[in-house]
Amino acid sequence: MKRREFIAATAALLVSPPRLRAQGPPRRIGFLIPYFKQSGRDAWRSGLREKGWIEGKNLLVEYRYYVETPDRVSALAAELVALNPDLVIAVGPQAALALKSATATIPIVFVAVADPVALGLVQSLSHPGSNITGLTTLVPGDFLAKRIEILRELVPGASKIALLVNPNNPLHRLALAEEAPRAARNLGVALLIVEATTPEEIDAAFASAAAQHADAIVDGNDPLTNSQGPRVVALAAKHHLPASYLFRHDAIGGLIVYGPDVPDLFRRAGGYVDKVLKGTKPADLPVEQPTKFELVINMKTAKALGLTVPQSLLARADEVIE
Repeated sequence: MKRREFIAATAALLVSPPRLRAQGPPRRIGFLIPYFKQSGRDAWRSGLREKGWIEGKNLLVEYRYYVETPDRVSALAAELVALNPDLVIAVGPQAALALKSATATIPIVFVAVADPVALGLVQSLSHPGSNITGLTTLVPGDFLAKRIEILRELVPGASKIALLVNPNNPLHRLALAEEAPRAARNLGVALLIVEATTPEEIDAAFASAAAQHADAIVDGNDPLTNSQGPRVVALAAKHHLPASYLFRHDAIGGLIVYGPDVPDLFRRAGGYVDKVLKGTKPADLPVEQPTKFELVINMKTAKALGLTVPQSLLARADEVIE
């Protein structure tokens, strides 16, 4: 090779990003999740690619899904741990608690856990303290109260708000013990608790809310209602209940969404994977909070419910669906 060609080739190697992060055999990770929407999956793989990890090439991912069999989440966690992966990803509080119980040595990165401190997953956001860290969905504070306040801007006379919860969700149990009573007291509303642990029970929960003459309903957010999004939206329409949702996918037919940009959390999870696989301990990686929130209003649904959306709310919206 001529000297000029050698120098050019060497320079190209220096400035080009590596195709694959790791040399040698691929690394293996486990992934415990209730279900995976395409937007989240695409963001997850994008976050990995940003750090040089290519699923199926230098990174092997073992997926386990539990939304259809929530009673098997502990068994699925043990299944993943038995594979002895380099780390495991836990999506949602049930998965995070199951994996934390299953291993004290394999690094765990959680995604979409609202309050990991209250759940006992970490000692604090800045100092997780053990083999687990990750990304929350909510910032500390009365987020439920914020959702109710925004909903009442759309339904100013609402005094009875139904709250759809899953009693099997540990974060819902915590919210019912502390946050929900506080929100009701501070906002001067009556919160009607309606529960669902199966798809069929969602129908009964909405019927109960309507029978109690609820003025509106808040989806407390759970893997069950997330996976049954179209059903929840249809039931809100059937019972003529203005409804508030946490995630953008429910804005297709749903009245209003206020919550974190979850695909962005999946993308950012790639950074944790990269750091842990390169040797950083979870205890040394602070828990991160959402940096992007979305307010989406569906004007067609508002019109069907006979609601007038105030200009003050429209001005704050990230997206208005006509």
